[in-house]
Amino acid sequence: MRDKDTAIDKQAAKTPESRPEKLTVAAARELLRRLKLRGTAARIAVVQCLADNLSPLSHAEVTERLGQLGFDASTIFRSLTELAEAGLFRRVDLGDGARRFEFAPRGEGGDVAHPHFLCLDCGKITCLPGFTFELRGVRGGTPAPEEVTEVLLKGRCAECR
Repeated sequence: MRDKDTAIDKQAAKTPESRPEKLTVAAARELLRRLKLRGTAARIAVVQCLADNLSPLSHAEVTERLGQLGFDASTIFRSLTELAEAGLFRRVDLGDGARRFEFAPRGEGGDVAHPHFLCLDCGKITCLPGFTFELRGVRGGTPAPEEVTEVLLKGRCAECR
């Protein structure tokens, strides 16, 4: 059982760009069990949907993907909210009023915040897990904030340039 747990942890905690394999139902159920949440069909589907995606998704996007499987919008919304509160997903605010969620399990580096890039032309959102930013104040300028919780870069992606 120990080897199975370690394999699930490693698979679940990978950064978005390094998640080549789809999260299995068994792995999703195990993640929920560890959070002491029931492994309902809706929660498992929502976990798999976000785990298999390389960028944050809005409630509408998740509903579009899972609605065809018979899950209604309110069930998906509750699942997204509960799983974010439990620490399996991170809420991402891009300033456009749409609350987005991304798979971000705690432990083994999965909970490390990373910046995002938003293309102003096509609206594509890209995770930038390999980038870090440092705020350095100018002498006599405004002091840096105590805590930065999110970095969002806006511009044009390579496809739109």
